[in-house]
Amino acid sequence: MKPAKAEIRRQDGAQAEASGRNPERGALRAEAESATDWRTKAETGGLMEVVCERGNLWLAYQRVVENKGAAGVDGIGVSEFKDQLKRHWPTIRATLLAGTYLPQAVRRVDIPKPQGGVRTLGIPTLTDRLIQQALHQVLSPLFEADFSESSYGFRPGRNAHQAVKAAQRYVAEGRRVVVDMDLEKFFDRVNHDILMEKVSKKVGDGRVLKLIRRYLEAGMMAGGMVSPRTQGTPQGGPLSPLLSNILLTELDRELERRGHAFCRYADDCNIYVRSRAAGERTLASITRFLSGRLKLTVNEAKSAVARPWERKFLGYSVSWHKAPKLRIAPTSLQRLEDKVREVLQGARGRSLSNTIGALNPVLRGWAAYFKLTETKRALEEIDGWIRRKLRCILWRQWKRPYTRAKNLMKAGLTQERAFRSAFNQRGPWWNSGASHMNAAFRKSFFDRMGLVSLLDTTRRLQCLS
Repeated sequence: MKPAKAEIRRQDGAQAEASGRNPERGALRAEAESATDWRTKAETGGLMEVVCERGNLWLAYQRVVENKGAAGVDGIGVSEFKDQLKRHWPTIRATLLAGTYLPQAVRRVDIPKPQGGVRTLGIPTLTDRLIQQALHQVLSPLFEADFSESSYGFRPGRNAHQAVKAAQRYVAEGRRVVVDMDLEKFFDRVNHDILMEKVSKKVGDGRVLKLIRRYLEAGMMAGGMVSPRTQGTPQGGPLSPLLSNILLTELDRELERRGHAFCRYADDCNIYVRSRAAGERTLASITRFLSGRLKLTVNEAKSAVARPWERKFLGYSVSWHKAPKLRIAPTSLQRLEDKVREVLQGARGRSLSNTIGALNPVLRGWAAYFKLTETKRALEEIDGWIRRKLRCILWRQWKRPYTRAKNLMKAGLTQERAFRSAFNQRGPWWNSGASHMNAAFRKSFFDRMGLVSLLDTTRRLQCLS
């Protein structure tokens, strides 16, 4: 059975690849060759042919499969996607080139937000994710050059860490008041007409414009019912982040025209000014600008003019020092604690090594993101809290006083101290923080068990960066 990538390549009308040729190298070469005339084809109306080129489609297929996302409304997952694509791709490609392709509805998924409420995701089918990814790869170079240097979200070579460092630099320069703007349900409120007008300035192929419009208006399925959409670009598809940047570039240019120092990551925008009065004026005027020009609403309850150390940006905050230090926002620490509690549910029925194995991926990923923190107290405290939680699990697992005494002696305590501690009639949480459990199960014990230390991991990552 031939792989789906061969089927995609065969259907573009090109000559068959010579036997023994490296398929990935051929795909990358095809993409590089086609990239040189993307702008020309965008202006002359031949952009859909670039989208359907074999190199572009193969890269899109790779990325969609590697992401291993959830199935859409058709229920087809990554494991079945290859066969499905082999059967239906010739027809899909023909309709794309003819401009008649109709996307399927997206599957609605509501994700709880840490601060309350839900974030609505729209999960397209894998076929539509493939097409959106192919579109993204072609459209991104057309718009990237026009994006602001202060925009960091969903762009090649840019990330949240760069945005956080830029925010720290603005505060160090004396801009010690932040206008923290929250756009109310941004991805649900995007005006389709305004967005498409901005896309059409760079894209001259009517088929591509029509396809993007259809993706914006694709229905959303929940509980077996499909509801139409007249606004918004729900998160969940590869195209939504690019479209959000295209729309919000007008906000970036307005802030630059006014001479503001700002950082924007998707719809999360912080503006740094030198006084509270300037911040209040900026918040009021930018709110009017967004409402009038982009038909977007600023959430007054979540937006504020405040000191930077009183707010958070992308999970981080800063200290009040003249040379501000990056620190982890309290809400981020609370979210980690909640996640740890979730992982540790039912841990009494597992071995300590299995519990640590389930916990480590969470701690490792969290430490990698917050490696920029320059204060260690919070990390020390949460490391100690996690170890105490694990000691509490051990105490509960032992159940009987004699079992507890035996395990404490095995861990190195004297017989007298072990029995006195085991029969103290205190609760598990008290014992997990008591001196006998700390002496028996020190940090070195958990290090040998392989438990990730947030403090040690962030320090190691800082040395490597």
